[in-house]
Amino acid sequence: MLDPDAECVDLEHCRIGSIAGFERLKKVEELCLRNNLLKQIQGLGCLASTLTSLDLYDNRIKKIENLEDLVLLESLDLSFNLMRTIEGLENLVKLKKIYLLTNKFTKIQNLSHLTSLTMLELGDNRIRAIEGLETLKNLQELYLGKNKITTIGNLSELKNLKILALMSNRITKIEGLDALTNLEELYMSHNAIEKIEGLENNTNLQTLDVAGNKITRVENLSHLSELEEFWANDNKIHDWNDMDELKKCPKLITVYLEHNPLQTSHATQYRRRLMAIMPNLKQIDATYTRSAM
Repeated sequence: MLDPDAECVDLEHCRIGSIAGFERLKKVEELCLRNNLLKQIQGLGCLASTLTSLDLYDNRIKKIENLEDLVLLESLDLSFNLMRTIEGLENLVKLKKIYLLTNKFTKIQNLSHLTSLTMLELGDNRIRAIEGLETLKNLQELYLGKNKITTIGNLSELKNLKILALMSNRITKIEGLDALTNLEELYMSHNAIEKIEGLENNTNLQTLDVAGNKITRVENLSHLSELEEFWANDNKIHDWNDMDELKKCPKLITVYLEHNPLQTSHATQYRRRLMAIMPNLKQIDATYTRSAM
């Protein structure tokens, strides 16, 4: 039995096949229907005067629909469903966070009116181009990992962006980031990048992840005075002289460089040599250093 005075209702893993009977909920602000058997969004209009968070993660929904009355929504999770088109969000102008992870979207569209968004998750879809985001000037976090993106572009208006995740795409070059001067975390692992470049204006970067690419040199990083974590494992880095570039990053405390020729060819000396060059390191790969203990 649903408590009519409940502000948070969690119905996860209840094998619910249709949405009904929520009229009795007079105060609910957060509704979780994760991991159910829903095929359609319906029957939620009765919650329009109170609902601010809706979680429909991991169902069988094929279409975004019947949300037009939920004008107070600030958080919406539609991840792990079967949707092909981003639509039906026209009235949800108060949305701050939207999760669309693991669907079948091929295009970023119909989001331009969501100008209050601070977080957008579109990972693990079939998206080929970064587009349709120019009006989302309040966006601080953008997740586009595991798609089919080949080029970084159309991000210049997102000047408040702090986190950008583009891992597991088809990107060959770091570019198009000049205007993102507030960027703090950049994730670009498992692409086809051959060179570290294009970060001249990103001086607030604290985390840079370029693991699993085709990079041969550690370069163009010495100006990143805020850099704390550098992940470049599983590349083709071989020259110890490149470590002088990292030495110039005064706040660097974590490096991942395993599975590079630099490590595999000097396995017994690898950690010791890194510590000699950068004595302030707290973590090398997955292991903490003595100075961190």
